[in-house]
Amino acid sequence: MSQPSSRSAVGTILPTGLMLFALFFGAGNLIFPPLLGAASGRSFIPVMAGFLATGVLMPLITVVAVSTSGEGILGLARRVGPRFGLVMPLAVYLAIGPLYAIARVTTVAYELATRPVLELWGFHDSRLALLAHVTVFMGVAFGIARSPSRLADRVGRWLTPALLALLALLCGVTLVMAPGVEREAIEPYASAPLTTGLTQGYLTMDVLAASVFGIVVITSLRERGLTSPRRLVRGTILSGGIAAALLGLVYIGLAVLGTRTRGQITTDTKDGTELLRNAASSTLGTSGVVIFAAIVILACLTTAVGLLASWAGYAYTAWPAVSFNRQLAACAIVSFTLANLGLSAILKIAGPLLNLLYPFAIALVAVTLVDAMAPGRLRAAYQWCVITAGTFGSVSAITAAGWDGPSRLLARTGLWSDSTGWILPALIALGIGIALDVRLGAWSTPVAGEPPSQVQHDVEHAAASQL
Repeated sequence: MSQPSSRSAVGTILPTGLMLFALFFGAGNLIFPPLLGAASGRSFIPVMAGFLATGVLMPLITVVAVSTSGEGILGLARRVGPRFGLVMPLAVYLAIGPLYAIARVTTVAYELATRPVLELWGFHDSRLALLAHVTVFMGVAFGIARSPSRLADRVGRWLTPALLALLALLCGVTLVMAPGVEREAIEPYASAPLTTGLTQGYLTMDVLAASVFGIVVITSLRERGLTSPRRLVRGTILSGGIAAALLGLVYIGLAVLGTRTRGQITTDTKDGTELLRNAASSTLGTSGVVIFAAIVILACLTTAVGLLASWAGYAYTAWPAVSFNRQLAACAIVSFTLANLGLSAILKIAGPLLNLLYPFAIALVAVTLVDAMAPGRLRAAYQWCVITAGTFGSVSAITAAGWDGPSRLLARTGLWSDSTGWILPALIALGIGIALDVRLGAWSTPVAGEPPSQVQHDVEHAAASQL
């Protein structure tokens, strides 16, 4: 029994972990680590520690938190309150869908893949070239997303190994052939390496994506026979661990690549696209640029398809009067419009939005993990911790938008940081909320005979549209 069971477990967990890695690995996963490596100088270790914390560890914890609830972000958010349960999921899906993430992967595919290949063929970068790329890329993504049956599974089995092999080739050749480039750390990497790494990890969007992709993993494992809650959580942890380990290795490899790639780095440098192009052309030549471009296109295309389908599945669940395909088309049109603004403009718009959403999402995940250890169902802890985190997180969002008045006022306490200042107030609020739940009996009162919620049914319906 053990041997077949072991084979079955490997055949279930490994493809699911590779699938999750493929869903996560998109635009930010490519463009930010090389910049961190090049800009951090001797602060490489603390910068990468912060980046891995928010770019790898927190997404893993989020996937596990979703698995303990079985309801996805819709169900988790409703634990804070009915209105929050409507607004928070909508904001997250908009951020990872039509208002940012899809447009970002589209423009990154242009910067890293289409543009270098066009330059090899003698064509120059232009708004027309970007428009043509966005039109073709979004059209293909839309066409695939209309029927995404089993896409994630096929990606995990075929695309992920190829992607990992080529990335390993690029990083390995760069390590062997390219000497290290001595650079001094630039601001803010020099003065605040850890918090800067944490903030850059936000930009991968993986915590927000994990709150959506987590239910995809759950549904996939259920279809493969892991139906009991304990086996489901264990399978999610193992699958998430595989994805997190691969993400961490790739991030470190790309960051080291950044330390060995020539290119000017200033405080105005927003991402590592130029570093990656230089690494591909200087180490693997023309063929390397073409191969790398193909892998970038496929990686970004797969992510775009998954995000398109995620939004359409959620939107169809929320507004069933509008068909799945119409929701998909609307998302593609909005993403098409934003993608034509270019990568720098998209990243400028995204900063305040991510600084606002991340404290909400991380606090919600943290309380969910505490709730999983409680015999009962927490109530006050959700409200106190999540609302407090979001309130202080809004100060970071306002600062990112260009007004630092509230941030300067809080900085007078000596305990405030624009990227992490919300954590201490959220922890205090969590303690107060737990104390209230203990006093009111919510901590120790088991939730007996609770039927499967409509939220869980709706989430599984939305997730099924991605599989």
